[in-house]
Amino acid sequence: MTHQQIDATLFSLMIWAGAQQLNKHVEQVNALNVFPVPDGDTGTNMNLSFSSGAKEVKRKKSEHVGQLAEALSKGLLMGARGNSGVILSQLFRGFAKSVENKVTLTARDLAQAFHKGVETAYKAVIKPVEGTILTVAREAAEKGLVRMAQTNDVVAVMETVLKEARLSLSRTPKLLPVLAQTGVVDAGGQGLVFIYEGFLSALKGTVKWQETESEAIIVEPTESLGALAHQSAQAQIDASEIEHGYCTEFMIMLEKDASFDETAFRREMAQFGDSLLVVSDDDLVKVHIHAERPGDALNFAMQYGGLTRIKIENMREQHASIVEKKVSASPTELPVEKAAGAEDAEESKPYGLVAVAAGDGIAEIFRSLGVDVIIEGGQTMNPSTEDIARAVERLNVEHVIILPNNKNIILTAEQVEHIVDTPVTVLPTKTVPQGLAALLAFQPEADLEENRRRMTESLTRVRSGEVTYAVRDSNVQDLEIKEGDFLGICEGKIETVGRSLLATSRDLLQKMLSEPADVVTILYGKDVTDAQVKELSDFLKRNYPDVEYEVHYGGQPLYFFLFSVE
Repeated sequence: MTHQQIDATLFSLMIWAGAQQLNKHVEQVNALNVFPVPDGDTGTNMNLSFSSGAKEVKRKKSEHVGQLAEALSKGLLMGARGNSGVILSQLFRGFAKSVENKVTLTARDLAQAFHKGVETAYKAVIKPVEGTILTVAREAAEKGLVRMAQTNDVVAVMETVLKEARLSLSRTPKLLPVLAQTGVVDAGGQGLVFIYEGFLSALKGTVKWQETESEAIIVEPTESLGALAHQSAQAQIDASEIEHGYCTEFMIMLEKDASFDETAFRREMAQFGDSLLVVSDDDLVKVHIHAERPGDALNFAMQYGGLTRIKIENMREQHASIVEKKVSASPTELPVEKAAGAEDAEESKPYGLVAVAAGDGIAEIFRSLGVDVIIEGGQTMNPSTEDIARAVERLNVEHVIILPNNKNIILTAEQVEHIVDTPVTVLPTKTVPQGLAALLAFQPEADLEENRRRMTESLTRVRSGEVTYAVRDSNVQDLEIKEGDFLGICEGKIETVGRSLLATSRDLLQKMLSEPADVVTILYGKDVTDAQVKELSDFLKRNYPDVEYEVHYGGQPLYFFLFSVE
């Protein structure tokens, strides 16, 4: 089958076929994680991110490919999770920019769009690493440019792009030694290949709309702006304290001649309630608000256009259900918790602090150090750009400082500044200990540059360690690892492997304390016993009498201990 052009229907089918193919192979991509730790979530992050974009394409219902590509780009940005998801969003952001004025795509348009996507993605990453999804996308796009000069057939161009993507993927172990050592190819690159496979199947006519719509997205990103915002906080309050009782969500389909100012709209809409979030593009506005009289908010919004996807929920009833059932969070339901009193503050303050954390104990420590909003997340539960943006929007402050506390969330957090009005600073905290160190260096009275300097410098004074377990057999850094082994990791490097949790933890502490240190902080996870905590504390007391140590309950999943050495 050949095609001279890609129209809107075919482009939509390509996107959904790409989503379907990626979704079918999520676990295969997850399994390519280099470290055998229980956070191999590249496939999950890419799937959630691309699914978000695909859903926006489906909702757009346009006959203009450029408009559909823009919808894909915006959906990807809002749903982007983890480094892989953000890079994917940037690839298709550039793609969308390249075709924004195209009703249909030719072979040349398609090839140039892939190339523009690569340029955009490379610019978004401060230090691009070859042997990753970036390399796969770049080398595939380069071959696409060569092929477009030889044919007008979009199928032929896509075949060439996919063929080179597969070849490039097979070469990634030669560019990244850690891939060769573990015997895998790059996970992000593999995810991109699956997406491209879906694109080609749509162009060749081997996938049908009915099949795609019914099977494409199984693991779905949360669609509701409000669903994530209520569960954990509501379990801690009394129903009588809920002032605005109806979680109200809707979308405005802007009239063509409507004069819409997002800032002015947000200011006017605020009179109807709180927890307001407004996200808009050229023809659509997405609104979430807690209102006591939701009809008033809807009536006000109708002056700008028709309303769609209206959802109103009684939060007092939700509260009663949550307290009764004691609902806990899952990786696709990341509750955003707010510090007591933050939502009720009427006067703006200079700073707001937002932190990502997994574990009720760690969250409580962050709150005690002044964090305004806690986003539950971390390993295997990377929040999306929209999750973090929503947290920022809840604060009435002049500037927000975001602490990702995970290397895989930093790039996601950095996208937030593009979709919120409040100025934000993302501190590149890669671990919970770094986040805690940064908070201790924060001074509410200092100006932004002084706080940025103090908090950034504090990251260099702390060494971070963690103890987890291996989810599969592996060989990393010349260490023979068996499934179920305990792993002691310091600053991202596996330092020790053992069959005993306490022995591995002691070995890791000894390695971390081989350099001079004053203070050791231990955060123990939800699966650690009091006896194990006592034994490790006694070990420090006996062997390092001159080092102060603190022990706190962290409650984190997957990681038995988190160590901070300063």
